Amino acid sequence: MSTRQQNWGEDRVMFYDAQGRLRSLPASWTDVNEADLFSQVAAGRSFSRPDDLSALASLIDRIKRRQEE
Repeated sequence: MSTRQQNWGEDRVMFYDAQGRLRSLPASWTDVNEADLFSQVAAGRSFSRPDDLSALASLIDRIKRRQEE
């Protein structure tokens, strides 16, 4: 049995593992959503979307600038 809900500010899938412990994963890590266009075109060849990589690069730049101050 599994359920889907908003936890910690994101869409998550809740389920019980083989030992009966409640677990959760971001819904984006599962196949509960219909694949978006990027995922369909990437066909499993890319884990990260270009916009997510761009956001990560911006975050890294901000962290570096703070460290230099």
